[in-house]
Amino acid sequence: MKTVVIKYNSGNVQSVLFALERIGVKGILSDHPEEINSADKIIFPGVGEASSAMKFLKEKKLDAVIQNLKQPVLGICLGMQLMCKHSEEGDTDCLGIFPLQVKKFNGKEKVPQIGWNNIYSLKGKLFDGVKENGFMYFVHGYYAEIGSNACAKTNYILDYSSALQKNNFYGVQFHPEKSSWAGQVILKNFMKL
Repeated sequence: MKTVVIKYNSGNVQSVLFALERIGVKGILSDHPEEINSADKIIFPGVGEASSAMKFLKEKKLDAVIQNLKQPVLGICLGMQLMCKHSEEGDTDCLGIFPLQVKKFNGKEKVPQIGWNNIYSLKGKLFDGVKENGFMYFVHGYYAEIGSNACAKTNYILDYSSALQKNNFYGVQFHPEKSSWAGQVILKNFMKL
């Protein structure tokens, strides 16, 4: 099975590759469309800023590649946000896979949210064996609103989508690669899809 981690101007790819190794999967880091298209599983990770990330994807023509993928795709953190329609971060038009807005947290709590928080209202195969209200590791200042594609929710200042799913596209706001055994379960479940 060929697993490609999309390479773009975003941090955190190395920890995703290490997490895959821990579950016995060798990931290939690539920004080549033919390599991405020939993969069995694709991970679209991200720590960074939406507008510069989208600019890079468009320059490399990776936006159209990602939108047209038919195999399972997992967006992580910024990767998930970029799969939404629009982000308030840099007033950015994103990939539009999920018809949702990504908004900036506004409230008394500290932003970005950094640390462990629970996920609930879990739906779908990605969460097989994961406990309702289990804890995941988050680092983000923007969130995807709740819509029909939400398959997990979290509360920080307000309820938001901490996981999304539509057809072959999956997204998680938290970092499974930094979320201990529960994150490993999610990565293993993704590999089984």
